[in-house]
Amino acid sequence: MASSLRLLFGQIRRPIVATNQTARCLSQAATQPEPSSDENEAVNPTFVNRNPRNLEQLALAVKDRGWKTIWPHREFYHRLEFSRSQHHVTAHVFSSSSPDPVLSCSTTEWALKQELASTRCVAACQAVGEVLARRCQQAGITRMVYRAIPWAYRSDAVQSFRAAMKEGGITLSEPRRKYIGT
Repeated sequence: MASSLRLLFGQIRRPIVATNQTARCLSQAATQPEPSSDENEAVNPTFVNRNPRNLEQLALAVKDRGWKTIWPHREFYHRLEFSRSQHHVTAHVFSSSSPDPVLSCSTTEWALKQELASTRCVAACQAVGEVLARRCQQAGITRMVYRAIPWAYRSDAVQSFRAAMKEGGITLSEPRRKYIGT
């Protein structure tokens, strides 16, 4: 029985050695079907976009440009507005599609007011920035436009507010809109 097995294995190996070909050379690659352009462009008719901000995050959504003479410019997805009055500090985040604020934070809120010695100082501006940054992160808004009034930009309060927003993970600029060739 052992001699018959040796003879069998010897017959199997002989043709490969005799022709100097390896098993790799004898194998053939499977043929790949060519992709059809119709399959790639087919759209599922029941597709529902569950993330309405998807195009916005890809910088493909339309930004309302408005008039060139309007200030502040309207070309944004989200805009941050920071204001200080005689008694309080307030910050709002506006969407381009609505005149009402999406998120807001102010020193008039009791939870924030009880932690502060003054509702108008630099520490209050920093606290409003930290709380608003946290709320923006929870809402999924990580990029927004912030254009401070040029003569108010240099104040310590505005600088501490901006620093608190940046430390909270908020980018205070938006990507330029990408235009797809049509």
